Amino acid sequence: MKARLHTSVCICLLFGISLIFYPTFGSFLDGISHSSKVGRHIMESYYEKHESFIDSLFDDFLTQDLPVNLCKILPCDLNTVLSLSIQSRIKGDGSHRQLSSTIKFNIGKSLSQVPTHHCKFIIIERLPSGVFVDPFELEHLLHRAVFSDVAVFGDTNLELPSVLSNFSVVEVHKDIGLNILSHNKNLLDFTVDLPLHSRYPRLDESGYVEVRLKAPDLFLQCSIQEKPLNRSCLFKLETDDEEADLTWSIPAGKRSDAGIVSVVTFVSALVSVLCIVFSTQVRQPKF
Repeated sequence: MKARLHTSVCICLLFGISLIFYPTFGSFLDGISHSSKVGRHIMESYYEKHESFIDSLFDDFLTQDLPVNLCKILPCDLNTVLSLSIQSRIKGDGSHRQLSSTIKFNIGKSLSQVPTHHCKFIIIERLPSGVFVDPFELEHLLHRAVFSDVAVFGDTNLELPSVLSNFSVVEVHKDIGLNILSHNKNLLDFTVDLPLHSRYPRLDESGYVEVRLKAPDLFLQCSIQEKPLNRSCLFKLETDDEEADLTWSIPAGKRSDAGIVSVVTFVSALVSVLCIVFSTQVRQPKF
């Protein structure tokens, strides 16, 4: 009888411990792969050199390692012939929001001598540790042809709280058409919506934790069809106006209430274990 009772208590305790440490173990498993990706991406090249995302390292990567504005067929700086503006905002309520970015792209001067080409926009969103994007949701949007390609890099563990998580980066590809640079006074206007989720924030006496989202990095990639081989040109685009950081106020627990919550949680867990032990004894057959 005592042996069976001891076994039941051990099983209950092991089950509780496994629930507590499951997020950390999941982080280890997710750490095996840096990204959930389809195809070749800019961020894939970055993570081949660096293990984690750091703003300063990424800025150096863009200016020193990434082959941008080196196309001989097109102007070295497309920003001289293009007009680009972006307006971003956070839509929705609660812990599940949408990061909506409206991009307006105007060609002020057509490039008539450019060979046949196909271009796409590349949008890179840097997400701080307080928020994340679910790769499975993005995959669903990709299957619906909302994007031509999309990938999540960095910390993709959805279970970790803010204090244990790291930066993540979302790279979105959006096709904008054939021979787009040869059109005169062509205006494009499209919106990209990314589903965002907040992580469990750290404790704060104000009851809220502010998460700041920086303006995205924008690129234009064009595939030039010329004989004997096709060429791919990548350009980093600059917006006409400065984009301010977006702020998301996420509800958080207060540190002054942590003691009460801990006591209530401990008492609840203890009562649950005692109930399981009691029910085991009651159901024990008598010989």
